[in-house]
Amino acid sequence: MDKLLGLYQHSVQKMHCYFTPLLLLFTRLWVASVFFKSGYLKITTWDSTLYLFEEEYQVPILPWELAAYLGTAAELILPFFLLLGLLTRPMAAVLFVFNIIAVVSYPVLWEGGFYDHKLWGLMILINVVWGAGLISLDNPLKKRFLAK
Repeated sequence: MDKLLGLYQHSVQKMHCYFTPLLLLFTRLWVASVFFKSGYLKITTWDSTLYLFEEEYQVPILPWELAAYLGTAAELILPFFLLLGLLTRPMAAVLFVFNIIAVVSYPVLWEGGFYDHKLWGLMILINVVWGAGLISLDNPLKKRFLAK
């Protein structure tokens, strides 16, 4: 029985070594894709974006025009960092806060899209907690700078 449990534990550790980097890559790419597409839509329909920020979205604290520019910039820039796996933890943390602001700012979203934002938030948190993994630019940079 001990031999069987040892074999099982060894197999789980091997799978963990292979699947964890893939999971971290998958979550980064999925979230980057979702937010980049949203930012791209905002920038290609700028008049509609400005209208939505002025009339529909209720972004706390910020003036609507500044919120439109900052929100669009966040959705275009932050996914690029996630895609590359560069500065993943801080960029994912900023995107996590951005995701919360998006949910709070658009109450209509709660009926249909709240589930998606919770899923994306969880995927973002995975990268905040565990980083980008082996398949990222963070990995060789970490090795280079921590080796000194």
